[in-house]
Amino acid sequence: MSNEEVEAIVAKAVTETLVKLGIEASDYKEMQADFTHLRRWRKSVEQAQSYTFKAVVTTIAAGVMGAIWLGFQAMLHK
Repeated sequence: MSNEEVEAIVAKAVTETLVKLGIEASDYKEMQADFTHLRRWRKSVEQAQSYTFKAVVTTIAAGVMGAIWLGFQAMLHK
């Protein structure tokens, strides 16, 4: 089997796989745009998760510090 035959078989297999996944191999620019959009969406979700985690940690820390402060004040007023 020649190199050209192998390349033709591989190209056909890849094209058929993409078609089965619902991706038109001929419209690769549209597919690139979709993947770019998905990457931006994923990064924004990751950033939102990071901000949420920081907000939760800050809230817990503030609550603990407030409880310590109230306990300290209660000890001083006895």
